Amino acid sequence: MSERKRIYLCLAHMSEAGLEQKYIKEAFDTNWVVPLGPNVNQFEAELEAFVGENKRVVALSCGTAAVHLALINCGVKAGDEVLVQSFTFCASSHPITYLGAKPVFVGSEADTWNMDPVLLEAAIIDRKAKTGKYPKAIVPVALYGMPYDCSRIMAIADKYGIPVIEDAAEGFGSKYKGQVLGTFGKYGVLSFNGNKMITTSGGGALIAGSDEEWREVMMYATQYRESYPYYQHEKIGFNYRMSNICAGIGIGQMTVASSHIAHHRHIASLYEKAFASIPGITFHKGPDWAAEGSNYWLNTITVDPSVHVVGQENAYAAVVTGAVGGAAGVIHAASSAHTDCEPNANVEALRVYLDNAGIEARPLWKPMHKQPVYAGCDVYTNDVEEELFKVGMCLPSGPCVSDEDVAYIVEKIKEAIL
Repeated sequence: MSERKRIYLCLAHMSEAGLEQKYIKEAFDTNWVVPLGPNVNQFEAELEAFVGENKRVVALSCGTAAVHLALINCGVKAGDEVLVQSFTFCASSHPITYLGAKPVFVGSEADTWNMDPVLLEAAIIDRKAKTGKYPKAIVPVALYGMPYDCSRIMAIADKYGIPVIEDAAEGFGSKYKGQVLGTFGKYGVLSFNGNKMITTSGGGALIAGSDEEWREVMMYATQYRESYPYYQHEKIGFNYRMSNICAGIGIGQMTVASSHIAHHRHIASLYEKAFASIPGITFHKGPDWAAEGSNYWLNTITVDPSVHVVGQENAYAAVVTGAVGGAAGVIHAASSAHTDCEPNANVEALRVYLDNAGIEARPLWKPMHKQPVYAGCDVYTNDVEEELFKVGMCLPSGPCVSDEDVAYIVEKIKEAIL
């Protein structure tokens, strides 16, 4: 019997017509192999049409750069505090530290897994009482594509006069009451990393609400060069503009954006139906209002602690020497098999079982307030995100995942349960 293909967590793929190659070729043929050019302009125009709401878009080198520039344009400086969702990837919080500011982490609500509005307001009031000033910005995150409660978060932000930077890096095309995420706050962040809903290989974008804000973001993204016949710099800028090559990939990807979103939602429906009959495994659908608008970038499950999995007794028996999921860069070998906050043994055993079956699965994001690099940061939590991290798992969800793949994944999960 031939070996089955490996099923990856989430990889975007090329458009059916291979339009990405057409625009890349044009860039080389016209010698626009630079971090600007006609592809960049067209990609930005198509993104503006996609998100709507008369927003302006700046295409950047990555989503992290978008968070960084949004913080700068919100006036965040050294010593300031920024409220950010704890249950997220580090790109939501690291740029705060780039500016010498302090992340203050906010916990999640149980139904969406996103920023809890009750905790958000409590954090705002408490930070004002303790520091004498309000935080400079609020950063909610569309975790795994699930919409956050825009109405409540924006109402709280408006009440205290704090700008919102929507981190919709995982929520490309997700909507709240029919409106695209990233268009509610002062700024919105998108990501086009290789594992996102659409990709430019690497890349991101910042959504701005006006021409004036768009122009200032553009200035910061291109080394803040003034309009002289020579290089004149009056502010410190950054080299964050997207390349014309990457933007060519993006233009081709925009032709399949809607079909990618539809496919992710279809895969979610298959998982939901399959797991409904497996005791101890719960598919994270979210509340109806959020499920209606989620792109289901990554489909996730929780595993009840009572579920026993093959190999569970050996979970964490060996130190991991590489990164789960093939993370780029140099990886330090772990000094211990355990940390003070980790997935339960049955979750880790299930991950290993699936990996041996050619299925890539990963733990949920470890809450930022439990990361060593953020030790000592203030946090306002009800422990929802920490408990979810112990029992949760991400399953393959990308455009390359077929109905047959889903059936195989579910079969292997059933097989792993004792």
